[in-house]
This record gives sequence, C-alpha cells and structure tokens, in this order.
Amino acid sequence: QAPLAESGGGSVQAGGSLRLSCTGSGIPYTTYCMAWFRQAPGKERERVASIDSGGSTTYVASVQGRFTISKDNGKNTLYLQMDSLNPEDTATYSCAADSRRKFFCGSGRSQYNYWGQGTQVTVSS
Repeated sequence: QAPLAESGGGSVQAGGSLRLSCTGSGIPYTTYCMAWFRQAPGKERERVASIDSGGSTTYVASVQGRFTISKDNGKNTLYLQMDSLNPEDTATYSCAADSRRKFFCGSGRSQYNYWGQGTQVTVSS
C-alpha cells in the first residue's frame, strides 16, 4: 500500500476545474517538501508544483497562474487546485513527499521518497 493517497481526479471539459487531494498517515508529510508530479502517455514525468515547509511554492511555467498548490498541516493533506484546464493537462497526477528536506524542494522524481499511486485527469476539448 502506497504511503500517500490521491483523490479528486476525473474527466472535465476544457476550461473546467478540478481539485486534487493527497493524504498520508504515519509521518507529518506536510511539514516537509511536497510536490505534485504528472505523467502523460509517452512523456517524461514532470514536477507540476511543489511547496516547502514554510508554504513557499514553485510551479512549472505551463501551469503558472492556473494551478494552485496548498496544504493543511492539521489534516496532513496536500491539495492541487486546477483551473482553466486544457487537453495538454491530461495525465496521471501523483503526489510525493521528501522527508529529508523541508526547504529548497527538488524538481526531480528521484529526490522524493514517498509517493502515491496516482489519479487520472482527463481534459477533453
């Protein structure tokens, strides 16, 4: 069983919105670096957004201004609000945590040591 669990994926038309959630138990994941990654068929997995222990965020350019990463430490839950979705956002989205780092969060998948199984997001035109 994966240490993190995503929810909130689904199918939506272009221009629509979805909110992804990621919860975990056992350790306080949200006090460390956390991130959302996505992988589309035939493409490399990319970091979409990350948030550090203090709440500072980073986004890939293609989602800047449309996606918002946030967290609730009391619920040990990470969120990704996705607005103005377009077909290029179609992918499997996974959350990840790096329990070895609280700040200066990494961008590569190898830098995160806890993962969820992923949730599918499909955007139709």
